[in-house]
Amino acid sequence: MTFEKIPYKIYLTEDEMPKNWYNVRADMKTKPAPLLNPATGAPMGFDDLRPVFCDELIRQELDNDTREIPIPQEIRDFYKMYRPSPLVRAYCLEEKLQTPAKIYYKFEGNNTSGSHKLNSAIAQAYYAKNQGLKGVTTETGAGQWGTALSMACSYLGLDCQVYMVKVSYEQKPFRREVMRTYGATVTPSPSDTTNVGRAILKEHPGTTGSLGCAISEAVEAAASQPGYRYVLGSVLNQVLLHQSIIGLETKAALDKYSIVPDIIIGCAGGGSNLGGLISPFMGEKLRGERDYQFIAVEPASCPSFTRGKFAYDFCDTGKVCPLAKMYTLGAGFIPSANHAGGLRYHGMSPVLSELYHEGLMEARAVEQTKVFEAAEQFARVEGILPAPESSHAIRVAIDEALKCRETGEEKTIVFGLTGTGYFDMVAYEKFHNGQMTDYIPTDAELEASFAQLPKVPGQE
Repeated sequence: MTFEKIPYKIYLTEDEMPKNWYNVRADMKTKPAPLLNPATGAPMGFDDLRPVFCDELIRQELDNDTREIPIPQEIRDFYKMYRPSPLVRAYCLEEKLQTPAKIYYKFEGNNTSGSHKLNSAIAQAYYAKNQGLKGVTTETGAGQWGTALSMACSYLGLDCQVYMVKVSYEQKPFRREVMRTYGATVTPSPSDTTNVGRAILKEHPGTTGSLGCAISEAVEAAASQPGYRYVLGSVLNQVLLHQSIIGLETKAALDKYSIVPDIIIGCAGGGSNLGGLISPFMGEKLRGERDYQFIAVEPASCPSFTRGKFAYDFCDTGKVCPLAKMYTLGAGFIPSANHAGGLRYHGMSPVLSELYHEGLMEARAVEQTKVFEAAEQFARVEGILPAPESSHAIRVAIDEALKCRETGEEKTIVFGLTGTGYFDMVAYEKFHNGQMTDYIPTDAELEASFAQLPKVPGQE
């Protein structure tokens, strides 16, 4: 029997690109819990969500049953600017680690926005444009989502207003300037431009902000301007749906060479990349067709999965958004100003939270300095400077490969390389200068935050 050598980069042709997004909820026996109206505690339907979200996106958000949702031709044409993205065999890393493991990574950083976020940004902007809206508002942490949305809005002629977490606004000025190049308005959050921003500043003077704060401001901004809607870069069901293109392409590339992964690893902040990467593989697991080990990797400074509670909570710090049942640290939790800005969200996608709660995937929390050690090692060997967020997945992929070196197992490891770190050089500088610290919240701090969780009937 002859074995075909696996190329360094496995590319699909444009004709092989997915024509449908995959909705993993269709195969889940226990569906994610519905969003609740914070005022009444009742599940929110289409009409309840219309003041905030675009109509078609609400339909996708609420659809638990349709397995495949067609990708409109206009979105598929836009995808061709930077997709299909390569699945890379990390031969150099394998050699350096002296591991029998086979390591692959799906590289999503080969577009100007620098990350996977563009996959959902263009979809959300497309549906907003189709609805005849003037513009959209959003939040961004490290800036990848804001950059992607500003790029999509520029392409479609929509106004884009971005509330950027203050610590990232200050640490990552160049990503901010890319957004402005694409025509977006960028405001550091919390700001004095919204009622909720002013209230947060009054309660937490000098705060570095959080994604929860920025979401509150963006929602208020959308609700107070006719012809605007709010869009979100992670957490929501619709975003995981759009991001499923990552996993679908990954699976198609692996299938070309009859490769079956043992372990699939993704970084986890709100869940967009992880959910998109694992969706089709998780579908096989849910249907009983094949088994995989899924690992979500999060920062030890913001450990939603590993130390959070599975409970209904506000999606935002200002408590103006619906309640979502998810693994959460509490909407009032403001993480330390760590450098993985895109992973500083207090909660986790309801879809991923339900899958984790059922034991279908595992989670690990890693310290910041260990993450940057892995990032530097990867950059030196594989030639790509990874984003701090992506480097969480790299850390655990290396750890798993080293375990294989000890046991002699030839496991196949796949991880998501969500984006590049060229605008994250302040973080790399602090790491190289020995100024980076590993702040981990205490149990007392988390308990104080849990005490503020909303009281929902049937929830402990």
